[in-house]
Amino acid sequence: MMAKMAHSMVRVLDEERSTDFYRKAFGLEVSGRYPFDGFTLVYLKNAESDFELELTVNAGRSEPYDLGTGYGHLALTVAGLAGERARMIEAGLAPGEIKEMKHDGRPMARFFFITDPDGYKIEVIEASGRFA
Repeated sequence: MMAKMAHSMVRVLDEERSTDFYRKAFGLEVSGRYPFDGFTLVYLKNAESDFELELTVNAGRSEPYDLGTGYGHLALTVAGLAGERARMIEAGLAPGEIKEMKHDGRPMARFFFITDPDGYKIEVIEASGRFA
């Protein structure tokens, strides 16, 4: 049996602020919203993949979450890295500088990082090579 990746979850303080960020940055739209007693689950996705980002919004939470030292990052691929970075800047977001990584002297990835409103790091990788 093969396992299929379904979603990754992050806890967020403000549902509207987070859904707005992920819409502007990556074209992710709400694919499902499920209120429960004490929390709401919001699923985001786009036409590029069935993989979803689950936002957990805990009722009554006003303090930012401690991301600790264990969280790494989410990663998404895009065509035209420089153009996507410019679009994000135009949208009022704050992407980092484009970086290049080599392995054994050969190009492996071109990427930048952006941080969501709750402090989660997101790696935006140019779709090529291993990440095509």
